[in-house]
Amino acid sequence: MTKLTLGSYPHLLGFEQLERLLERTAKSGNEGYPPFNIEQTSEGAYRITLAVAGFREQDLSITVEDRQLVIRGRQQDDAADRVFLHRGIAARQFQRSFVLADGVEVGEAIMENGLLHVDLTLSRPETVVQTIQIKKG
Repeated sequence: MTKLTLGSYPHLLGFEQLERLLERTAKSGNEGYPPFNIEQTSEGAYRITLAVAGFREQDLSITVEDRQLVIRGRQQDDAADRVFLHRGIAARQFQRSFVLADGVEVGEAIMENGLLHVDLTLSRPETVVQTIQIKKG
């Protein structure tokens, strides 16, 4: 059985990038850590909130790579000089990825009470009607 791709549909010209984004998102396997919310704060504005308790600002990095918002966290394990009788809070690292549509821009990031807020805005281009002249051959 052959795999159907978006390129095999004649009305979907130029959507190969969308297919690549869908495949990349399906393969990301984010494991559910850290938990997050996505909310619409106004028309064309969104906020992603991640629960990053125990992380400091310098433990986190936020990048945009090929229309993909990537948030990484890496805690420094300072347990070498401490003796734990019970260790239930592990220093752990994570990577969360969010695919961004065209026109979505990443705004500011705010750390507040163990929550990392990342603001996004969507700018919609004006609709342009273009008339194509037909030449005689």
